[in-house]
Amino acid sequence: MRKKIVAGNWKMNMNLQEGVALAKEINDALVQDKPNCDVVICTPFIHLASVAQVLDAEVVGLGAENCADKEKGAYTGEVSAAMVKSTGAQYVILGHSERRQYYGETAEILKEKVQLALANGLKVIFCCGETLEEREANQQNEVVKAELDGSVFNLTAEEWKSIVLAYEPIWAIGTGKTATSEQAEEMLAYIRSIVAEKYGQEVADDTTILYGGSCKASNAKELFSKPNIDGGLIGGASLKAADFKGIIDAWK
Repeated sequence: MRKKIVAGNWKMNMNLQEGVALAKEINDALVQDKPNCDVVICTPFIHLASVAQVLDAEVVGLGAENCADKEKGAYTGEVSAAMVKSTGAQYVILGHSERRQYYGETAEILKEKVQLALANGLKVIFCCGETLEEREANQQNEVVKAELDGSVFNLTAEEWKSIVLAYEPIWAIGTGKTATSEQAEEMLAYIRSIVAEKYGQEVADDTTILYGGSCKASNAKELFSKPNIDGGLIGGASLKAADFKGIIDAWK
């Protein structure tokens, strides 16, 4: 059975004290009422070490939102995969459309980041997705395939075990527009089929694929009921413990 995961992506929100308080609130709620899926919170770099102290790692996993494409050295302001790992984090989000769009992260840069993350024992939540223009031109499949080809389809089947995929249609992130559960299921089924072409059906059946993009408690149940949707990568709705738990509870 492949893992079901609900992962929160806090993005650039909350100072350290607020972040620790939120992590503690999420952790306490889930310790009391055990989730039916894996839960991960991905926080800003400066939160990681402090948040790690308040999480029960058996119940809530910890991840970073990014890492550097270099191992170490004179790269002022960068944070390496080894540093992320040393905080107690187990995951890192790579390839998020905001990183691609605002910070010019190319497939080649992301390929480096993925390799370094895996080499340092991190699991990677790798994002892919198309813009509204690409969707309207019916190019979503080509776009997503190219993103995976360029950054992760070079991995061995063994390395692939540490990859979680997240499909995030860029037109649905923070816009309130959600892909319909049919659109999301169709795309995740397509992604699973190209993983199968590359690594075989057994590996594809074991690959966790998440949907992200305006997923909230009110639509999570319907999304998660689809056979190929293994959970969500949650933005805005992960910033309040009750909202986030509402999505996690959709697995019950």
